[in-house]
Amino acid sequence: MKEKNKGILTLKTLTKSNVWDIQENDVFRMWEAAEKDTDLKDNLRHYSDIIRTAFELEEVKVDRPEVVKKYEARGFKVGLVKLDESTKVKWAIKKRPIMRVTDLTYENIRHISAAKLLEVINRNFGGGWESLSQSIRDIIESGFDISTTTLPKDRLHKVGGMYEKKVADGFDVLEIAKGTWIEAIFAKEKPEALKPRSKYDNDEDDDKYDDNEDGDEELDDRGDRYDDIEEDDDDFDEDKLTEESYRTTFETDPEVLSIEAEDVSDDEEY
Repeated sequence: MKEKNKGILTLKTLTKSNVWDIQENDVFRMWEAAEKDTDLKDNLRHYSDIIRTAFELEEVKVDRPEVVKKYEARGFKVGLVKLDESTKVKWAIKKRPIMRVTDLTYENIRHISAAKLLEVINRNFGGGWESLSQSIRDIIESGFDISTTTLPKDRLHKVGGMYEKKVADGFDVLEIAKGTWIEAIFAKEKPEALKPRSKYDNDEDDDKYDDNEDGDEELDDRGDRYDDIEEDDDDFDEDKLTEESYRTTFETDPEVLSIEAEDVSDDEEY
């Protein structure tokens, strides 16, 4: 688990993002520390909703040893929390696991490692990067640089090739067998400064984002893919091409397409 936070978290500073950095015992500790706050009762719903973002939380309504043991057998931590001066309840809390790609969210994506991410992707029926929905890919790419390539087994680990360069640059890699070909998915944690903006972000946040002086990173990754396909052109056998061996990406702009369509119509008249 990544250590993202500086200082000690409290209920008041807990958010739907940094709540992924704490564990079950931390919840009980933070709640106990906040019991003397006069505004705790007024914010119970707010605090518990944030906690539920990263934890399963259930009230133990039957406080018997055998009931508590059943919760503990399921991986829950059980403890008392004070809701107000006269009310105490017993909670059972368990951290939500990130096991499937559907468990990934914009809040937790920056709280897992690249190795953990690839482990989760690998559980997605071995389908590879293109098998993921666009919404899941958007979540992943908000926290990680992703590159992919699909090559024959004997070419994937070619000296000086994309695989070797990416690993040397700190990328973790997942290899997915597809017949006699291998899809390699490379993942590397993206620095906070490079986190992409949503088109819905406010303009007042402009100062939080730096320009990419090195050019369009996404285009660079596409360039890597095409470079790999162009390697060893003399050895390339078109009969070995499969649908999985290549991919094309089109940037479509409705205005540009409209202009191009008009140009074609004008040419036909002549």
